[in-house]
Amino acid sequence: MDLEILRQQLRTLADPDYRTFHCKLMPDYDPNRVLGIRLPVLRKFAASFAKTPEAEEFLDALPHYYYYEENNLHGLLLEGCRDYGEVLRRLKAFLPQVDNWATCDLLSPRVFAKHHSQLWEQIPLWLADPHPYTVRFGLGMLMRHFLQEDFTPQVLERAGSVQREEYYVRMMQAWLFATALAKQWDATLPWLTEHRLEVWVHNKSIQKAVESRRITGEQKELLRSLRRKPG
Repeated sequence: MDLEILRQQLRTLADPDYRTFHCKLMPDYDPNRVLGIRLPVLRKFAASFAKTPEAEEFLDALPHYYYYEENNLHGLLLEGCRDYGEVLRRLKAFLPQVDNWATCDLLSPRVFAKHHSQLWEQIPLWLADPHPYTVRFGLGMLMRHFLQEDFTPQVLERAGSVQREEYYVRMMQAWLFATALAKQWDATLPWLTEHRLEVWVHNKSIQKAVESRRITGEQKELLRSLRRKPG
């Protein structure tokens, strides 16, 4: 396929004001690689593009080193793939190319909802990966798929076992525990009362939980009392 034709199509979707706003959310990312395409607009384009023969060629054309939105388009195409094995195969090639939190968090293949037992076996491989955004993705899949009907205490054990220094990994870890407090309060609270988490993740989990509308006022007061001093 002619990638320049695709890039030209993407450039026509760019919103300069949104680009300015979005670049502020990714201060460590090269702004020259950001077009500024709003996600609903890119999602609509991806739905149409997925029906073309060029879509599969694009998925094979890694890495996408030109525009940030090329990686986002890749993620949206994977979102709609209906073959679990195919998604895993393509994620193995794509996840090492993910270089920012926004693309990482956009990745959410719908087929995973029908394959929780297989996904549960796959997630530890992502959590043990050396690439930080692969680890963040694994934590995200735990949060999205295993904090409700399929929840077990082992979900928190897996999330809590991650020991990484990268900011965006620790932020996802905190986000997961804050969400777990909203959805599985009784199982999650001991992780804070017993100081099972590293101090930064512990305090960030509390901060994010206190900001949530899903946590009651009484619960928030308790959480505030559990903050720890660094060091």
